[in-house]
Amino acid sequence: MDRLPAVYILGSGRNGTLYIGVTSDLISRTWQHREHLVDGFIRRYGVTQLLWYCAADTMEAAILREKQLKKWNRNWKIQLIEKQNPYWNDIWPTISDTVAKTPDSRLRGNDEPWQERGNDTRKRRPSSP
Repeated sequence: MDRLPAVYILGSGRNGTLYIGVTSDLISRTWQHREHLVDGFIRRYGVTQLLWYCAADTMEAAILREKQLKKWNRNWKIQLIEKQNPYWNDIWPTISDTVAKTPDSRLRGNDEPWQERGNDTRKRRPSSP
């Protein structure tokens, strides 16, 4: 699987600034955000942690979901994140080849896209400050 149409939520940290986006290539787009390659909201507010995403069968489906989520109030968005990622872990390492750190990194293993129902990050607690 080369591309992963998805809607995603980036954050600046626990209960920090949130950004909802949509892309036809989640891995490449997230890498661009993390490397601050695109001017705008993400760069200005330091929103680089991938907190949640949902793969879609088509780009059109991902866009529809993005529009829905952008209409939600902040509390609903936080609940959505915490349902799958209660410790607000950056899930970028779970979908990327962290050694290469390039947009050419793609899903590894069985190449099954992470679905909203299929990735529970509760096993990993954040390190203490």
